[in-house]
Amino acid sequence: MTKAKKRFKFYKNKFVLITIALLVWVLFFDKNDLKTLLKSKEDVRQLEAERDYYKKEIKDMNREIQELTTNPEALEKFAREKYLMKRDNEDIFIIVEDEDQDPAVPTEK
Repeated sequence: MTKAKKRFKFYKNKFVLITIALLVWVLFFDKNDLKTLLKSKEDVRQLEAERDYYKKEIKDMNREIQELTTNPEALEKFAREKYLMKRDNEDIFIIVEDEDQDPAVPTEK
């Protein structure tokens, strides 16, 4: 027998045909096909990155809370910068720069 006839006989076997059909069905037509699996893995990677980001943010916030509860100077600095608080004998001047303007180039009005 030639190789072509052996190969054809191999593919004529019903178990091989059923296995191939099952693989095609699972890889392309099933509810959990290959495309869905790859998308799910990408979603998991993205969610893990978000989880790591938020864990870092929580850690930073806890460190900031600890600093604010133990250090009165840090609390005063935080209140002045974030909430524009001031002492009774002080004045606050807020300087707002245009975002779309280059600060190095003077403008004429």
